[in-house]
Amino acid sequence: MTEHLDFSLALHHQLAPESRRSFAWSPYSVASALGLAGEAAGGDTRAELLDVLGAADPAAARAALSPAAELPAGGSAEAPVLAVANTLWAHEELPLHEEFLRELARWPGAAARTAPFRTDPDGARRLINADVAETTRQLIPELLEPGTVDPETVAALVNALYLKVSWREAFDRHRTADLAFHAPAGERAVPTMTATRRTGYAAAEGWQAVVLPAAGGAEAVVLLPDADLATAEPQLGAAELTGLLARIDDQRVELFLPRFEVTSDAELTASLGALGVRRLFTPAADFSPLTDAALKISTIVHQAVLRVDESGLEGAAATAAMMRLTAIVREPDPITVRVDRPFLFLVRHRESGAVYFLARVVDPS
Repeated sequence: MTEHLDFSLALHHQLAPESRRSFAWSPYSVASALGLAGEAAGGDTRAELLDVLGAADPAAARAALSPAAELPAGGSAEAPVLAVANTLWAHEELPLHEEFLRELARWPGAAARTAPFRTDPDGARRLINADVAETTRQLIPELLEPGTVDPETVAALVNALYLKVSWREAFDRHRTADLAFHAPAGERAVPTMTATRRTGYAAAEGWQAVVLPAAGGAEAVVLLPDADLATAEPQLGAAELTGLLARIDDQRVELFLPRFEVTSDAELTASLGALGVRRLFTPAADFSPLTDAALKISTIVHQAVLRVDESGLEGAAATAAMMRLTAIVREPDPITVRVDRPFLFLVRHRESGAVYFLARVVDPS
């Protein structure tokens, strides 16, 4: 999954705001939406999308993400809740190719639905928002703001993701206490969870990594830099992160981790353009596998919410590409990891490596 990490970190460096602000997004959701666009695109338009995803073809893009679309129940932890929806919304008079619809059906949570884009643009917007809100358990009630859909909009490719998993070992709420956190704006006290246990740990590449196993094969990885996050984060590439994760070993760790919630939104056009994805936003876009009509993508919008507490984590994300016409053994002393300064937080599917969420936390709240 080096290609997926490459994509995740490359787009993170383009999307994330200046270093004093927390930010969260879902590489899984964005990669899914771009993969759907790759199915719908042809020629150079498809090639640009596949290149940024690091996939040889749309089937490979889908195969990289599909294993993470299911989290089996198991163990004593509360059963995980995972919902994935990949939906094509189209104006009822837009002619669609059957081959595209067959390929769409191979995606997790696939559906093709109609919406009154040309006759009632705001009604179409509300319809899409309601569907995303349902999938994300109301954490994302309005993905598309007023004005996002206009009479020239004829289709949308939408991914929605919801994930709620409990830690395999919950933090004791009675041990949570207000401790100092060194935020960019100054030190302040934040509710900080504490646990001492054997878990995955690594120290390399200028970072410490602590694994928090969760139900169903999900896991979180706290990424705490040795230097200031503002300095270390831009230097973190897929090779460095892969090397760090490969060094993870079972250790006895005393972890101090703040509770936090991060909510973010982003428009992806400029960030994707910086990575070489440009043609799909222009009249030169080729969406001939989807339809004979001449289309381009007018905007790609994304929202994400990530909450972490003593019991586990809850996250939701959605991405929409809007298309319009153109034209009991003695334990060693624990390793103490005190997360008392800005850090990164990665949530992934352990087996496939697909990244559900990637967050920067600079001021927990």
